[in-house]
Amino acid sequence: MNMHARPADPKKLIKGATGDWEVVIGMEIHAQVTSNSKLFSGASTAFGGEPNSHVSLVDAAMPGMLPVINEECVKQAVRTGLGLKAEINLKSVFDRKNYFYPDLPQGYQISQYKSPIVGEGVVLVDTAEGQIEIGIERLHLEQDAGKSIHDQHPTMSLVDLNRSGVALMEIVSRPDLRSSEEAKAYVTKLRTILRYLGTCDGDMEKGNLRADVNVSVRKPGDEFGTRCEIKNVNSIRFIGQAIETEARRQIGIIEDGGTIEQETRLFDPNKGETRSMRSKEEAHDYRYFPDPDLLPLEFDQAFVDELAAHLPELPDEKKARFVSAYGLSAYDADVLVAEKATADYYEACADGRDAKAAANFIVNELFGRLNKDGKDIETSPVSAAQIGAIVDLIADKTISGKIAKDLFEIVFTEGGDPRAIVEARGMKQVTDTGAIEAAVDAIIAANPDKVEQVKAKPTMLGWFVGQVMKQTGGKANPQAVNELLKGKLGI
Repeated sequence: MNMHARPADPKKLIKGATGDWEVVIGMEIHAQVTSNSKLFSGASTAFGGEPNSHVSLVDAAMPGMLPVINEECVKQAVRTGLGLKAEINLKSVFDRKNYFYPDLPQGYQISQYKSPIVGEGVVLVDTAEGQIEIGIERLHLEQDAGKSIHDQHPTMSLVDLNRSGVALMEIVSRPDLRSSEEAKAYVTKLRTILRYLGTCDGDMEKGNLRADVNVSVRKPGDEFGTRCEIKNVNSIRFIGQAIETEARRQIGIIEDGGTIEQETRLFDPNKGETRSMRSKEEAHDYRYFPDPDLLPLEFDQAFVDELAAHLPELPDEKKARFVSAYGLSAYDADVLVAEKATADYYEACADGRDAKAAANFIVNELFGRLNKDGKDIETSPVSAAQIGAIVDLIADKTISGKIAKDLFEIVFTEGGDPRAIVEARGMKQVTDTGAIEAAVDAIIAANPDKVEQVKAKPTMLGWFVGQVMKQTGGKANPQAVNELLKGKLGI
């Protein structure tokens, strides 16, 4: 599918003073590779630690120190390429990308330019309008730089090299995205894939996943406009805001008769603006050349096949299986596969019982309660087995749906075995039709005026159901109550 030929979607166009504009977005995602040591040294990649405590002589660019490739980082890049349905290049080359900055002690970054480890791939993204394909241009390995700290000393900046040399995967998309919502959905999906693969933890707060966002605007059907790159956006929400802000800035300039200068910009979420950082460099500005300290990276197809054989089930495949095997809606399956931990929790809960009922309870009850308490599935006080037990109690009619909500709240706040709680607290629903019938008769006898009204207006039956449930402490079987009332009221 040629995404560049996508017809403009009227719902995604931005209205300007001179008509509609289309925003065109490409992204460069920098994902920190999950590994214990750095790309070319044995120094730790652990987050935190005292400044400059995770630094080897290689990371500090001491004279005569030579880089040695970390095989685990290579494997992680190949796994990611396979997860992106991308071409794996059996031979790739490390280059020196030359620039000068205080937190780059070598004066160059070891990266990959013309011969990356991973070539073209694709990511399928679900949007409100349907599924779209976002092309991946390449994935290459590179070192991260250190960190300059400007606010801890009145007269100088400080440099922390703990991140220097940490392995990054730069995942470059094609300019296939056409709105801030698509861009956010793309990053969310890519992050999910990386987390399933275990190749990046996706923690944006720690800087382990960052986005450079290329934004341009054009009249629908025109050639691509001049793009500006927004550097190091570190949250999915800010990615959306940065795109909207930058697109409107560019439209305003063009409509006022100006032209867009290709440049690198920063997004300030506090001021809601992007501001110029520097003119956009071209590849030749970095004077790329193959790193003379590193041989070309070569491996055979057997190496790739072995990694492919042990890939986990990925989100798209898991979603398809949840729909076909468990009979879930596409929406519920999407929600449940968004995080691997959630999918695992659901499967543990669904095993051996009504899978759709389990999904409904998790999505509608558990997620809402976790969100209210600021928890996630991994910190849930309710286990999959406890949810399963509540679903079983509903299925065998021991409790009603209403009682199940009360039971869930008890389990969430106090813990315990759901079945034992139901027994100990007398929470079983009343299924004895004799007892329910007595309550129904009492309500009908006490409310002759309402009886006349319900015969003229059958929708009033709900009032009677509510009264019976109230009289039975909410324990009457709602279905039995409905049937008895309809029979006795002649509805």
